[in-house]
Amino acid sequence: MSGLPASGRLAWWGTAWLQGRIGPDAFLDGVLGDDAAHVVGGPDGASPLLLELADARNRGATGVAAVFPVPGDPAGLRGPRELNAAAIDAGEAALLLGAATALVPAQVGRAVEWTVLPAERRPPLDLGEADRALRSGLLAAANLLAELDVASWQPEVADELHDLRAAVPLPAPEGVPARSVELAGRAQHLLAVAQLALGDDGGAVSAGEAAARRAAIEPLERAARHALGAACSPDGWPPAR
Repeated sequence: MSGLPASGRLAWWGTAWLQGRIGPDAFLDGVLGDDAAHVVGGPDGASPLLLELADARNRGATGVAAVFPVPGDPAGLRGPRELNAAAIDAGEAALLLGAATALVPAQVGRAVEWTVLPAERRPPLDLGEADRALRSGLLAAANLLAELDVASWQPEVADELHDLRAAVPLPAPEGVPARSVELAGRAQHLLAVAQLALGDDGGAVSAGEAAARRAAIEPLERAARHALGAACSPDGWPPAR
């Protein structure tokens, strides 16, 4: 993973734009990443993403928050059902805080097309709690995998899990707390490690051993997704000084 998912980028740069910290060009540069374009789909055709954000601001939007749900774990979503299903299918969504709507991305070639859906209000996420859960999950996973001899299974996984400071470097606009940037970088790093570990049973000698390894990694993957969501949710950030 070299950067934030589309919903995370929209959360950081969209919030900065809504708060008047950056202009339209900086917003577009930050959200695009390696994509060619970001548009919002609709019955009358596609429209620029920034127009949707401006409309959301007129409807009371004060920020954008990202969520990263999977089946069985809605991870920060409160419905309705249509939004939950679409977000889980995409693996992410951006909530327009205060506007009762959300945007769900889909990759279409080198472009991203967003779909607007109604969204229920959810309680703010706790950044500190997510950080503590990630640290706890990392230590628990490292200890369990050491007992399962992960070093002989996938040495690179063992090395990455024991590097507590490792993080994906992420650019961020003005207004995103340093603590959120740091947490998002660590979460991205551990998500990549977890996906590597879950994607290959390596030297597992039995179905039981493979299941034990998954049981050790899956809680870490969950904690990393929740931490990334909290880092990309301005409703839970500490007050700006």
